[in-house]
Amino acid sequence: MSYNPFHKKKNFLSTKMMKLSSLLVLFFVFPIAFAQLRVGFYSQSCPQAETIVRNLVRQRFGVDQTVTAALLRMHFHDCFVRGCDASLLIDGTNSEKTAGPNGSVREFALIDQIKAQLEAACPSTVSCADIITLATRDSVFLAGGPSYSIPTGRRDGLVSNNVDVALPGPTISVSGAVSLFTNKGMNVFDAVALIGAHTVGKGNCGLFSDRFTNFQGTGRPDPAMDPALVSSLRNTCANSATASLDQSTPLRFDNQFFKQLRKKRGVFQLDQRLATDRQTRGVVARYASNNAYFKRQFVRAIIKMGAVDVLTGRAGEIRRNCRRFN
Repeated sequence: MSYNPFHKKKNFLSTKMMKLSSLLVLFFVFPIAFAQLRVGFYSQSCPQAETIVRNLVRQRFGVDQTVTAALLRMHFHDCFVRGCDASLLIDGTNSEKTAGPNGSVREFALIDQIKAQLEAACPSTVSCADIITLATRDSVFLAGGPSYSIPTGRRDGLVSNNVDVALPGPTISVSGAVSLFTNKGMNVFDAVALIGAHTVGKGNCGLFSDRFTNFQGTGRPDPAMDPALVSSLRNTCANSATASLDQSTPLRFDNQFFKQLRKKRGVFQLDQRLATDRQTRGVVARYASNNAYFKRQFVRAIIKMGAVDVLTGRAGEIRRNCRRFN
């Protein structure tokens, strides 16, 4: 169950039950992380922390709704390299931020803004890793996605090297992509749900232009792509460097992405393969047929991802500036 963080008035009993549900789910899904992270970690040390994050994310969303896609990308890219430790935020000529796959990660200024307000309210208390996690959660809700309690208590890493970044591209095989997630303690339902975040994503045309021009050197478009989408992407990419990965509701967090895949309208090659690969096609079908089910599974998956290789207790540090180590 989940709660709506943007409503100030809540039913007391319902809130207690929802938090208990989140805690139980997390305990059985990720017991080690559960022992170290907890919902409401800052309730005593910085009670206004989540409100500060929420308000600044809402303000930014009002200006640019693509902030949801940007924060989801940041969260994923951070967690899948050395764990969710905000190592992606560090500036430097050889930091993770300079690696090729991270060239399109953005909204660092928003994280800086949130951190500045948190430092003013509660110095050296809220980690940059938790800021990314909370900001992502709030942006998903603003885009029409689920609201959910997220455990906090992460600490910031002390290492950030671009050589550690080995994130896959959009042409990776389905089995390769699923393995990336299972190696982090997740399953195929989690993998497909998290890739489903592409429902609000955009892709650089250079990453898929071969699919609508010269697929694998054939001189023809990818036969797995809907001809109408081929024509549409040609027009879009002739005038823009990017295209929406969900051609139906590109700014809404919903299951339309999966419905598009079942109509051969996936933009990335990996995305389209999800709908036909025997390992994932059944999951895609279930998500496509039930928006509420997809959102519930996404919550489970992103809570799991947020607990990957986290630093807690006395490990790491609480940075005063997210861009550099203390």
